[in-house]
Amino acid sequence: MPSESQVMTWPDLLERPQPAPDQLIAYGPGELQFSELWRPAGAGPHPTVLMIHGGCWQTEIAERDIMSWIAADLRGRGIAVWNVEYRGVDRGGGYPETYRDVLAAAESLRSNAARLGLIADPVVAVGHSAGGHLALWLAAAAALPEDHPLRPASSIDIKLVLSQGGIPDLVGASGRPDHPCGADAPRAMLGGEENTTVTSAFAMTPGSAELIMLHGADDAISPPSYGEEFAGSMAGKGRRVTVEVIPGEGHVELIAPGTRSWARQVEIIEAAMGRSPPQ
Repeated sequence: MPSESQVMTWPDLLERPQPAPDQLIAYGPGELQFSELWRPAGAGPHPTVLMIHGGCWQTEIAERDIMSWIAADLRGRGIAVWNVEYRGVDRGGGYPETYRDVLAAAESLRSNAARLGLIADPVVAVGHSAGGHLALWLAAAAALPEDHPLRPASSIDIKLVLSQGGIPDLVGASGRPDHPCGADAPRAMLGGEENTTVTSAFAMTPGSAELIMLHGADDAISPPSYGEEFAGSMAGKGRRVTVEVIPGEGHVELIAPGTRSWARQVEIIEAAMGRSPPQ
């Protein structure tokens, strides 16, 4: 682990021995259209986290396996994880395809839950970085106009969205060419400013899920101001958003077991599921 004065870098996480999921479940015919199941031992039914990775909405930058370590940690705590893969903007994604993938993955969890011994009514949705945007979007999708093609026919019941350094404002992100993610990927996710209120979580009508924005104070990818700005936008729509900032940590710590960021998230997830952490 790095010293307390130094935030983690990607090798600090990615060079750890990597755990493996229990099963892959396809939700579509494409090579990126599947979810990983991390299933605890025992018959269940197991409380479930729907997890969405980040990577600037680009498959070349990151895939679902960057979430492996926290998925394994939750599995060891008796919590199942449905870790979603999807098409990034560089692999046939963007608007509307990436959103359709996320919807299909959520519906796949809902339709497979009973046979796999999972509790999918409700679930906790967790998303890191660009995946934070997608988790927030998924929770709001049920409030899209009835005739909109991205409105789910039968939405999954999301009790809580935990955004791990999420990037919820696609319009703002599209105007930041010097950001590490660049501006092209969020523009592709926006699909034109006419789609702002149906793609950008910042501008959407919120659903009923509890919303928590958790940031590392020293996060250079998604600083705490992103969460605070999102909370301000939702306050204007009559919704309260909780923003928590972890001092001395950055973007990688959010998905790394053994950090203060992850310990706090475990507390939040356990509480949402009505579970008490071990004493």
